[in-house]
Amino acid sequence: MNNAGFSENYSALKAIAADAPLEPGVYLWFGHENRIIYVGKAKSLRHRLRSYFSGAPDPKTGVLLKYSQRIETIITPSEYDALLLENTLIKQHTPKYNIDLKDGKTYPVIRITSEAFPRVFKTRHIVRDNSSYFGPFPDSAAASALLDLIYRLFPLRTCRVLRKRAAPCIYYHIKRCAAPCCGRISGGEYRKHILRIQRLLEGETSALVMELTERMHHEARAMRFERAAGIRDAIKAVESLSETGLAVDFDPQGRDYIAWASQGVLATFTVFSMRGGKLVGRDLFRACSAAGEEESFETFAAAYYTQSRLPPEAIYLPAHFSSPALGRWFLERFGYEPRLLVPHEKRHAAALAMARQNALEDLRLRLKERGAGPALDDLARILHLAARPERIEGFDISQLDGKHPVASLVSFKDGIPDRKNYRHFKLKTVAGVVDDVAAMREAVRRRYARLLAEGADLPDLVLVDGGAGQANAAKGEIESLGLAIGVAGLAKRDEEIWLPGVAAPIQLSRRSEALKVLQLLRDEAHRFATGLNQRLRSKDIAFALLEGVGGIRRKQAETLMKAFGGLEKIASADLADLMSRAGLSRAAAEAVQEAARRRVEARPSLQERRAAGIGESLADQALLN
Repeated sequence: MNNAGFSENYSALKAIAADAPLEPGVYLWFGHENRIIYVGKAKSLRHRLRSYFSGAPDPKTGVLLKYSQRIETIITPSEYDALLLENTLIKQHTPKYNIDLKDGKTYPVIRITSEAFPRVFKTRHIVRDNSSYFGPFPDSAAASALLDLIYRLFPLRTCRVLRKRAAPCIYYHIKRCAAPCCGRISGGEYRKHILRIQRLLEGETSALVMELTERMHHEARAMRFERAAGIRDAIKAVESLSETGLAVDFDPQGRDYIAWASQGVLATFTVFSMRGGKLVGRDLFRACSAAGEEESFETFAAAYYTQSRLPPEAIYLPAHFSSPALGRWFLERFGYEPRLLVPHEKRHAAALAMARQNALEDLRLRLKERGAGPALDDLARILHLAARPERIEGFDISQLDGKHPVASLVSFKDGIPDRKNYRHFKLKTVAGVVDDVAAMREAVRRRYARLLAEGADLPDLVLVDGGAGQANAAKGEIESLGLAIGVAGLAKRDEEIWLPGVAAPIQLSRRSEALKVLQLLRDEAHRFATGLNQRLRSKDIAFALLEGVGGIRRKQAETLMKAFGGLEKIASADLADLMSRAGLSRAAAEAVQEAARRRVEARPSLQERRAAGIGESLADQALLN
C-alpha cells in the first residue's frame, strides 16, 4: 500500500498493529499533543488494528493514518467489557473522530399545546408536556403552508400567553381568532376546532371536505363569491393534504426508528421515537466517526440510551444487526433487551425511510457547508500540485468512426460545475480518422492558446479522459505554450489516475472523495461531448433522408430542418407551410412529408425499444424533435 501523505510514524504504527494482543479490548489512536483522536473496540485487537493497514485505505482509515502519532491498547476480559470501557473513554476524552452526540439540525413538526385553549404552531423542539406533535416535515415550507391553511380555516388564538381582555384584538375582527381571551367562545366549541385540526393532520379529511363544500355552496347561494372561492381553494388544499401521508399511527408499542448517513468521517444519526402511537421525539445528531457503520451504531446506541432516555421495546434499523455485547449492555443497564428489527410492514418501512431521508439531507447540508476543500486538498497531495486545485478543467473526445469528432471542455470551480465556462470544439485535424490522442492535442492547444492570448485566468489542473497517452499529449501541448499547469488522466476501466511521464497509475479507494471529484468532472465532460456529437450525427441522418427525395436540393433540406427542427414535425406540418418555407412544388412537398412520415412510423416506440432492451438515444430524440 502506498503510504504517501500518511503520518511520518506510519511504519511504527503498522508495527504496533502487527504486534498487538490477540485478546479483546480497546485501542486508542493518539494525534498531536498526545490527544486521543479515536477510540475503538475489538474482539481481537491485533486482527482489528492490522485491518487498518491492509489494502487501499478508505477515507475514514486515511484520516487516522494521516494524523495519528501512536496507538495504545487496553486488554479487557470480554468484548462486552470492551464496549463499556470504550463508552467510558469516549465520554472522558471526547475524541474528534468518535460519536459524541452533538445535536444537529432538527426538522419542524406542528405542535398542538395541551392548554385549555390550545395553540397550534410550528416548532423544532419537542416538550414532554402532553402536547400533540404531527410531522416531521423535511420541507419547512410545507409545514408553513399547512399552518397557513389551518389558520384560514379555524379561528385560533395566536398569543403566547392567554390573558383576560376587555376587548378583542385585531385578529378577532379579521376572523382569524375566536377571542377566547374575551369569553367570545366556550372551551367546548374551541375544542371542536382542535379536534378537526387533529383529524386533518392525521389524514382524516373526508368529513372536513364535506363540511367545507356545504359552506362553499352556502356562500355561493348568498352571492358571496369571493368567500366561496376562498373555501374552494381550501378544499383543494385539504384534498392534496390527504395524499401526503402525514397521519400518525396509533400503535401503542414503544419503538424507535434509527437511520444514519455517512461520507468520509462525517456521519449523521436520526432517531424518531414513537410512544403510545404518537411521535414524542425526533433527534438528529452530527458526528465525526472513523468507525464502520455497525461499530458506529453500537457506539451511538450505548451513548444515546440513558436512564433518562430509556430504550423502547423495539428499535427499527436499515439492516439486520446483531451484537451480543450490546445486548448484554442493555440487559445489565436497563434490565431488558430491546429487539433490533428490520421493517417489513409498510408503515415501519416508511417511518425508517423518513429518518433516513432526514439523515441524508443533513449530511448533504454538512457537505455543502464544508465544501469540496478537503477533497481538493487531497487531490493536491495525491497529484503533487503546488496548491489546492480550485479551478479544474476537464476534456473529453467523442466521435464515431472518425466522423464528427468533437471535444468538450467543462470547468469546475471549488468542486462545483461552472457552466458558463463550458466549451465545445469541432475538431479539424482529425476528421476522417480515429485518433483520440491527436484529438486531445488539438483541443488542449486551442483552449490554452486562446486563454494565453486573452490574458485570461488559467486552471490549476487539467483532467483528460484517458490514460497515459492522453495525459502526456495534453502536458506536451501545455508545456509547448510555456505554461505550467498540472495534468492528470482518468482511465474509466479501473478508475486509474495517470500522471504525465509516470510509468504506473495511482489507484485510490473507490470511496475516496478526491476520486469522486475527478469522476464527476470526467463524467460531465463525457456527457457534454456526447451530446454535441449525437446532434451532429442526427442532422446527417435527417439531411440524407430529405436529400433522397427526388427534386430536393441540399439547401432546401437545410431550410426545412432549420424551420421545423426534426422529421416528426415535418411529417405533421401543414402542406402549404412546407411549400412556402422551402419553395417546394406540391408534389415535392408531398414526397418530403411521406418520406418523413415513413421514417417516423418505422421507428419503434419507446415502450417497444425498452421491451427489447434498447434505450432511447439522444440522436433519436433529436430526429423527432
